[in-house]
Amino acid sequence: MPSTQIAVLGECVADAFTAASSENELTLRVLPGGGPANTAVALARLGTPTRFLGRLSGDSFGALFRAHLTASGVDLGGCVAAVEPSTLAVATLDESGQARYSFHANGAADWGWSAAELTAGRIGDVSCLHTGSLALVRAPGAEAVEEALAAAAAHATISIDPNVRTALVDAAVYAERMPRWCTLADMIKLSDDDLEHIHPDEPVERVCDTWHDAGVRLVVVTRGPRGALLSVDGERATVPTPPTEVVDTVGAGDSFTAGLLHRLDASGLLGGRLDRLDLDLAVDAATFAARVASLTCSVAGANPPWAGGPDGLVASRP
Repeated sequence: MPSTQIAVLGECVADAFTAASSENELTLRVLPGGGPANTAVALARLGTPTRFLGRLSGDSFGALFRAHLTASGVDLGGCVAAVEPSTLAVATLDESGQARYSFHANGAADWGWSAAELTAGRIGDVSCLHTGSLALVRAPGAEAVEEALAAAAAHATISIDPNVRTALVDAAVYAERMPRWCTLADMIKLSDDDLEHIHPDEPVERVCDTWHDAGVRLVVVTRGPRGALLSVDGERATVPTPPTEVVDTVGAGDSFTAGLLHRLDASGLLGGRLDRLDLDLAVDAATFAARVASLTCSVAGANPPWAGGPDGLVASRP
C-alpha cells in the first residue's frame, strides 16, 4: 500500500467548450482542466494520496480549480496563491470526440514559478514527482521546474508527460529539451501525436532506445484505440484499449498517467529509480491505466473515475 504522497506539478486550465445558442451567440461551458491538474484529480479519486503543486489564480477560474481539486481529495497545501489570471483554453471537438484547443495563456499564473517558490518543503516528502505539459516549457517558470525535478530525484521517482502543445510552444523546443528531461526522468509517458511532433517519421523503437540510453527506465506511448506501447529498458509489449463508447477524449491521457502511477505505487515500485520494475509489472500497470482512461472517455470532459465498485472502478456521472 502507498505510504507517502505523489506530487503533481503543473498547470490548471479552464477548458471552455463551445455551443452555438443562436445565430449571433456562442455559449461557453467551462470545466476545470489542465493536464497536470487532471492527473492529480484522477490519482486522488483512485485513492492515492496526492499533492498538487500549482500557482492558482484568485480569479473565478481559480476558485473553480480549488473546488474541483478539493472535492476530489487532492492536497492543495503545496499551491501558491497567484495574482496573475488563470489560463483559458477553448476546445473544439471533432466527430470522434478528439479535442483541439486554442489557448489564452499569456501572463497566466501557471508559468510564474520561481526557485524561491519551488522549495523542497513545498514539494514535501513524496514517493514520486510527476510533471509535464506547458509548465515544463513555458517561461519564466520552466527552468525552476527542471531544477525542482533534479533536486527531487535524490529521493523520489521522476515522471514526465511532455503533452506537446504546438499552439503555444514550438515542437522544436520539446525536441531540444527532451534529452535533458530523459536524464532527469525514470518514466516518460506520451501520446503517439506527441512523439510525432518530437521525433517525426522516426521509428518508435529507435526513439525508446535512445531515451533508455539517456537514463529513462520506462517509456509508454499511448496510441488511442490502438492501445499503448510499453518499453522497459528495451523490452517491449503492447496493451490493448478496452472497448469504449467514447463521448470525448478530453483528459484520457492524463487519466492513463494517473492509473499507471497509482498501480506502480500500489505495487511498491515508486520512491526510487524503478529498479524493481520489469515488463510484466509494467504491463499490469498499463492495463489498469487503460481501464481508467477508457472510463474517462465514456463521460464528457476530464472527469476520471473513482475507486470502488465490484471491479475496482466507478465511472463518474456525466
